Amino acid sequence: MSQGRLARLLDRVEQAGNRLPHPTTLFIILCGLVLILSQMAAAGGVYAVHPVDGSRVDAVNLLDRDGLHRILGDMVRNFTGFAPLGTVLVAMLGLGVCEHSGLIGALLRRMVANARPRRLTAAVVFAGVLSSIAADAGYVVLVPLAGILFLGAGRHPVAGIAAAFAGVSGGFSANLLVGPVDALLASLSTESARLVDPGYTVAITANYWFMIVSTLLITVLGTWVTERLVAPRLGEWEGERGAVTEAAVGLSADERRGLRAAGVTFAVIAVLLLWATVPDDGLLRDPETGSLLNSPFIRGLVALIFLVATACGLAYGVAAGTFRSDREFIESMEKTMATMATYLVLMFFAAQFVAWFGWSNLGLILAVRGAQGLQALQVGAIPLMITFVLFIAFLNLFIGSASAKWSVLGPVFVPMFLLAGVPPEITQAAYRIGDSSTNIITPLMPYFGIVVAFVRQYDHEAGIGTIIALMLPFSIAFLGGWSVLLAAWLLVGWPLGPGAPVL
Repeated sequence: MSQGRLARLLDRVEQAGNRLPHPTTLFIILCGLVLILSQMAAAGGVYAVHPVDGSRVDAVNLLDRDGLHRILGDMVRNFTGFAPLGTVLVAMLGLGVCEHSGLIGALLRRMVANARPRRLTAAVVFAGVLSSIAADAGYVVLVPLAGILFLGAGRHPVAGIAAAFAGVSGGFSANLLVGPVDALLASLSTESARLVDPGYTVAITANYWFMIVSTLLITVLGTWVTERLVAPRLGEWEGERGAVTEAAVGLSADERRGLRAAGVTFAVIAVLLLWATVPDDGLLRDPETGSLLNSPFIRGLVALIFLVATACGLAYGVAAGTFRSDREFIESMEKTMATMATYLVLMFFAAQFVAWFGWSNLGLILAVRGAQGLQALQVGAIPLMITFVLFIAFLNLFIGSASAKWSVLGPVFVPMFLLAGVPPEITQAAYRIGDSSTNIITPLMPYFGIVVAFVRQYDHEAGIGTIIALMLPFSIAFLGGWSVLLAAWLLVGWPLGPGAPVL
């Protein structure tokens, strides 16, 4: 494709995306549509036959007297009881301490700065994938740092920025640690599955085994694309070489002292957790069965993330001198909550939409009818999931928010696929693949402009088209490789995480 045709195509994508409303506005519109459709469906006698108990499920009018009373009476409860709200906020409190104390930034710098030159690319991509445990640390710390490191190694700095961006954003859903993304998606999947099965619960670790392997896969694919496709296309760096200074990537004595303190704190907590989970009568095992599944340990993972992150961040801050008083420690959590304002507003309307969609029975009716259609087509589960991955990857070009998309799509696709024999844990994993793979090629991704600015430091002519062309090979490789991994995983019949069901 010529540069002119590519530019015109990118312009059309950007213009189409800019016409979309704000994610919160989208949920306000959806709430209004649910109310109108519920009235129309009830008046038209729309119904479905429940496939489990054979009962008739009729559409419920939310604009009659009873519906309006329920909307007004339960609006606050819908919001405060919305599962994703508390899980994400609690986890982010602890991770905010880590971020504002400087612990996460120091860890990222140490991880990539100590990498050998031949392994620098792999270290950058791997660190990028792990950085998704904290909201924006990877974008604001690792991406520019990777450019500096590649420049100091005599390589094209834009290749380093591309590798870091691919890991941070393209590998957003993968990680070796359970974090806020897992809590958010599992909560939304649970809410969606309960439209069909009121007792269903998707664990926060539902995709853990799969995401561990995905982390290694993204690291390998990101390294290969950088070395074989991106770096050769960029060529040799012809600008000033520059040296990697201690101030740019090294750690000060205070930071090294802080890392030691955080490491000791983490080790002590790890020993305590092993003591509480390894023995058959461990404190955090299920007191009745002795199992770790459905145990206080699994149910309390979000609380443990908060406690561990807070303890390590506090230890680092005190030892490194970034926390000189209790006020600064508290302010680190306050600053994190301030950045969550957009999320809170979004979740208020998302909670109303999910609740009203469930009350109207439209979600259940749509799921039953859709499942019947899928069964009539006799489409296998694996082709179905790959098609779903591609659909999400395309939609992600226009709606970047993972939580916003899953809040809308989860109540439709999770029950539909569940009735067709595909567990919610598998649907969620497929969603994560599609949602991550195309983050790096859409101008509508919130941090895309920041990456353009970083690249322009080395290439003053770079623009949106430059970045998309640079990142497109990563996106294709991630989408293809990740989809193959999912298909192979399902074909073998391995569980995606501890206790997760298989096909």
